[in-house]
Amino acid sequence: MRFSLANFLFFLASIFINAQEHPPIKVYSTKDYKAETQNWSISQAANNYIYVANNRGLLEFNGAHWELYPSPNETIIRSVKIIDDSIYTGCNGDFGYWKKNKNEALKYTSLSKTLETPLMEDEEFWNIINIDDYILFQSLKRIYIFDTVNETFKIINSDSIIYKVFEVDGDIYFQMTKEGLFKIEKGKPKLVSNHPILNKNRLVNVFMQNGKLLLETENDGFYIFDESSLIKWDIPANKTLSDLSVFRSLKLHDGSYILGTRSNGILHISANGEIILRMDVVNGLSNNTVHWIFEDAEHNIWLALENGINCINMSSPFRIYNDDKGKIGTIYTSAVHKGFMYVGTNQGLFYKPYDSKSNFVNINTVQEAVWSLTIIDDTLFCGHDTGTSIINTKKVTKIEGINQGTWNLKPIPVNNDLILQGSYDGLYILQKINGNWGLRNKIEGFDLSSRFFEFYKGYIFVSHEYKGVFRLTVDDDFKKIIEADKNPIFDREKYSSIIAYKDDLFLGFKTGVFKYKLENDTFVRDSILSNLFDGEEYTSGRLISVTETNTLWAFSSRNLNHLSVSSLSGVPKIDKIPLSKALPRALTGYENISYLEDEKYLIGTSSGYILLDLEKLKEKTYNISINNISVSSLKGESIEFNRAAEMGDFENRFKNLSFTFNVIEFEKYLDTEYQYQLIGLQNDWSNWFSEPNATFENLPYGNYTFKIRARVGSTMSANTASYSFIIQRPWLLSNIMIATYILIVLLFSLLMHNIYKRYYRKQRERLLLKAQRELELKELENKQQLMRFNNDKLRQDIENKNNELAISTMSLIKKNEFLNSIKKELQHADDERNIKRVIKIIDRNLNNTDDWQLFEEAFNNADKDFLKKIKTEHPSLTSNDLRLCAYLRLNLSSKEIAPLLNISPRSVEVKRYRLRKKLELEHEASLTDYILEI
Repeated sequence: MRFSLANFLFFLASIFINAQEHPPIKVYSTKDYKAETQNWSISQAANNYIYVANNRGLLEFNGAHWELYPSPNETIIRSVKIIDDSIYTGCNGDFGYWKKNKNEALKYTSLSKTLETPLMEDEEFWNIINIDDYILFQSLKRIYIFDTVNETFKIINSDSIIYKVFEVDGDIYFQMTKEGLFKIEKGKPKLVSNHPILNKNRLVNVFMQNGKLLLETENDGFYIFDESSLIKWDIPANKTLSDLSVFRSLKLHDGSYILGTRSNGILHISANGEIILRMDVVNGLSNNTVHWIFEDAEHNIWLALENGINCINMSSPFRIYNDDKGKIGTIYTSAVHKGFMYVGTNQGLFYKPYDSKSNFVNINTVQEAVWSLTIIDDTLFCGHDTGTSIINTKKVTKIEGINQGTWNLKPIPVNNDLILQGSYDGLYILQKINGNWGLRNKIEGFDLSSRFFEFYKGYIFVSHEYKGVFRLTVDDDFKKIIEADKNPIFDREKYSSIIAYKDDLFLGFKTGVFKYKLENDTFVRDSILSNLFDGEEYTSGRLISVTETNTLWAFSSRNLNHLSVSSLSGVPKIDKIPLSKALPRALTGYENISYLEDEKYLIGTSSGYILLDLEKLKEKTYNISINNISVSSLKGESIEFNRAAEMGDFENRFKNLSFTFNVIEFEKYLDTEYQYQLIGLQNDWSNWFSEPNATFENLPYGNYTFKIRARVGSTMSANTASYSFIIQRPWLLSNIMIATYILIVLLFSLLMHNIYKRYYRKQRERLLLKAQRELELKELENKQQLMRFNNDKLRQDIENKNNELAISTMSLIKKNEFLNSIKKELQHADDERNIKRVIKIIDRNLNNTDDWQLFEEAFNNADKDFLKKIKTEHPSLTSNDLRLCAYLRLNLSSKEIAPLLNISPRSVEVKRYRLRKKLELEHEASLTDYILEI
């Protein structure tokens, strides 16, 4: 009863995940190609451009840009075929070809208009086939055979509907409904078979298989045509084909077949008729109705759909398992064991038979987060959120005694019966006893979460993202930590990890990969392994060792990098596998990759997983092309020019240039980035960018060279495309205007020269005149200065003479006063005789004319011509009067004058009175003032 209930609960809890691994699909919608949803036919040119017949016209795709060329008569284009350098199309009421003109734009030429026989009413052309020198255009009632050499037509008419035309090994077959299969021979139809099956079923395609025709019907699968009989091709896909309505099909280069249905997407079957893959809207197609299938030069499959265009990268190294419904969750780990594939996620443990198309089933006893799946001693251990379990298909045995979550498990090399387990709360030891694994003990002395750990050289190393790196010395029985040494170099390092690879121990984080040196107990940066991380593109320091292939893996934002060692030389080599931004990714720090078989790996993501097949990785070379150049003015004017010309030469007003460029690459999971250089404006390369266009506005005049290169994944383009152009000088800087400017400058210079010459001449004359005047003024000033000096000298002389006169006058006065005083004293003496003789001598000295002459001479020196002038004005004046006038001129008082005249002051007054009379002065006039004013 218990067993039945358990199985019932398992059945209820088992989740069937309906999804499958499929190649990458690139979906192009109307938003991308900017035309109608319906597409009818696809072809590829020699330059690998893709051309699609669309309801609105002809679509051209160069890997980066879609270009729409409207239908020549505004009808739906139903067919397209590239033949040599021409693109042939068929639409309603017309067929013809397109060719590139000098500006690399397509130009249409109608062939149907050259027909002598008019087209049927409302005739549409659904298919175009070329063989030898002939091109066939098929409508529903006619086949037009165009002889390209003679440019003539032959027409095959039919009363029945011609459903499709097929080319098989150089022969042309077509089916007339209800009439059978025909072959064109010498321009005429020949019945091949009118078997009832062909009359009841419409043919989708005709192939050659083992020398026999293989006929594919819409609703009844494949038939082999053997002479006159039709035999059902007995293949495993028949049951599936009976439920499908096939509209288009294609035999691929490897002999397999792609069948496009009306409402169920596509079916890929092998050359033996086994179903390889089914794809519809659930698996990534944009629509289930397939109008056309085309295999391009790189074996991508293109689908023209009722709604959109899809490109399937069949040869891609990636296969995608996309868990759109979230039934599995984020995958943390995976493993293949005993014929089953296991994935551990945040939602539990899932499994399915390996290499089968069956669905994943959830193991109901493990429905918490699963961190690791490790195969040790042919036993699959599962580390999960509640402990450790042993997995045997869907049977789960949990190891008792472990109450904390388990991160990982690693064997201990020194004892094959022991396993070291890292858990949320430290390290544990599992032991095998009698063939069964169980918990032996927890290692005491270390309780930190141990997600990344390794047993190396007798030590246990633990890397904790937030605590650092620890080297643990454990006792011989793995029961107790004797010593825990924290590495002083590293402390807190998010997304770091530690891994043992070969005989070395490595620590990975942002600044590189560090190798442990036991002799120094330190980590040293390894220059080679550090290339596993891409510097600025670093996302996580997670290192993953895959023992089956002896490789070391690391993830970055752009690449999946792995280290391998050459078996021949032993030299380590790092290979970089481009990881597009469009690819699903794992949770950062929880990246994981596991080995499957041969060169195949499984990469867990947050929405399923990616299968990587290294054998499908191929080295490719890429070329970049400049496919369009737009030139416009600031006012919005644009010009047409020959882009094939070696150099563009544009008028100055056309200084806005836009370039579009492309690399022909249709892989969905290869990112194409570009880098440009505009020599003449910007000599350094730009940063990498993803948009396939570059615009430069308002460029100054000059010579320029635009260079563009590309990076596809990690591969640089083999070439650098370039375009040189000139933006002419503006009209005002043209040669004529420059010559005019030079002439104007010369004339202006000449004019200015003459003006300045005249100006400076006049200025010089003014300066000379001014200098002459200044010189004259200077001379006058000098003369005046000299006169001043002379006057000053004269005044000085006069002053000196006045001083001498004053001194002389005073001396006379003193002398006379002295003599008078002696005379007075002698008059009172007793000896009159002797005294009289002395008095005579005194009188003779008082009236000495020599004294007057000396005084007169000194007076004339001091006051020249005074005596002459007054004598002239008053001739009646006597010498004594002149003498009195001289003393008055010296402003002497009567008392001072008296000694000089040897008279009394009273007599002086009398003399003054008489002098006033002679001078005829008014009574009130001052004699002295008058004398001084003369």
